[in-house]
Amino acid sequence: MLKKYVSRLEDPNHPLLGPTLWGLQSWGMWQPNSGLSHIIYNLFHLALILFVLSQYIELWLIRADREAALRNLSVTMLSSICAVKAVTFVFWQKHWGDVINFVSTLEKSQLKKKDKTTQDIIEGYTKYSRSVTYFYWCLVTATVFTVIFAPLGEYLSSAEKHEQMRNGSIPYPDMMSSWFPFEKTRGIGYWVVFVEHSLIVFYGGGIVASYDANAVVLMSFFCGQLELLSANCKELFDNGSGLVNYSDTMNRIKMYHNHHLSLIKYSKILNSLLSPVLFLYVIICSLMICASATLLTTQSTTAMQRIWVAEYLVALIAQLFLYCWHGNKVYFMSEQVDQGVYESDWWQCGMRVRRCVLLLGGQLRRTILFTAGPFTTLTVSTFVTILKWSYSYYTLLSNNED
Repeated sequence: MLKKYVSRLEDPNHPLLGPTLWGLQSWGMWQPNSGLSHIIYNLFHLALILFVLSQYIELWLIRADREAALRNLSVTMLSSICAVKAVTFVFWQKHWGDVINFVSTLEKSQLKKKDKTTQDIIEGYTKYSRSVTYFYWCLVTATVFTVIFAPLGEYLSSAEKHEQMRNGSIPYPDMMSSWFPFEKTRGIGYWVVFVEHSLIVFYGGGIVASYDANAVVLMSFFCGQLELLSANCKELFDNGSGLVNYSDTMNRIKMYHNHHLSLIKYSKILNSLLSPVLFLYVIICSLMICASATLLTTQSTTAMQRIWVAEYLVALIAQLFLYCWHGNKVYFMSEQVDQGVYESDWWQCGMRVRRCVLLLGGQLRRTILFTAGPFTTLTVSTFVTILKWSYSYYTLLSNNED
């Protein structure tokens, strides 16, 4: 049954991006059609921005309480990233559309040729993308339900606390920390806040899952296309029955040259869309991981809060790792793609063709590197460095506490 439901997410017009575009459209970021839904989704985005502002107001009000401020900060930073992802995707809709249309148009034209190597490589990275997408969606879904039900678990975790909450000795557990112009710790105000926070968590989780999955799938596309280009270059002079003639050779060289140029062009567009968002995320992620780790080791943190923080921390690290790992894969593949030219039968060709092959090899030396702002690259080494930063911040906070 699950397989049948998942198959409905496929789109023949977008062979690779069907599920991710469904997610983006469901959460109001991908808006190919104007109309009432366009207005409603943008109102949701505006509500998210206002909610984030209320979190910063609350953070200022509770700044004297270190533990409460850290708990607020860890969630507020993630909410800020959610708002930035949603708003930038809507504002840069045209550029996202250019990348999406390029990916789908190129794949459809390649699949029409019925070439076995092409089909195998496209099928391989498509299956991989589906696995990553659904795994990440499940991870975000688990995080969303953990955040929503954490207050209920804390409420039921101890009969003593249960009674203290009922008689007003201690406040009811909150899901997130945000400012409201009314009493929010009990009564009808508490339930109003609980419902709003639940909707915000669900909505924000959908934004994170859709945006990140789409970005990672697009990175996988560029990695797979570079692999395909390298495989094609290996067969540059071979048509299955011997060497191809001069005219066909030159046509292939031009085609592979243009293929790589288009990959460079649209990878730069994608990087320009992701880089400002990820620059902010990399900075904030260090603080969020540090704050979460501090809460996890604080003695006053309850068992349910530790479960919530631990799951939240895992989601943060997984999110960062996905970007760095796939950015590293694209960079590594772009470094290796020119080897396909030199593994071909270039040595059997004349001097005129060899010059063109040399030019093609020079073009393929241009690498694709995704960045997070002007200072940081999306590589595994960056991921390790961020973890080191987070640990340094955590050690500093722990020493100050002692």
